[in-house]
Amino acid sequence: MTALADVLSTAIHSPDPRGSDLPTCPVCADSMVAAEASAYVSDDIISYLWTCDTCGYGFVTKHASKRIIACN
Repeated sequence: MTALADVLSTAIHSPDPRGSDLPTCPVCADSMVAAEASAYVSDDIISYLWTCDTCGYGFVTKHASKRIIACN
């Protein structure tokens, strides 16, 4: 099965609960609950594959993770 996916930029606007960071389908506006797959692109970049259950549209988001430095 061949899939086409767009890469959409996501930016965290505020430190709200994670539920507010979940995307909606850009085609049918349905809410997305969980990514279909994820992968590390680099040490601090994670890519997520989303597929809409309603219309089948697929897209990719990328998120930068912050490193936590433990202080002794």
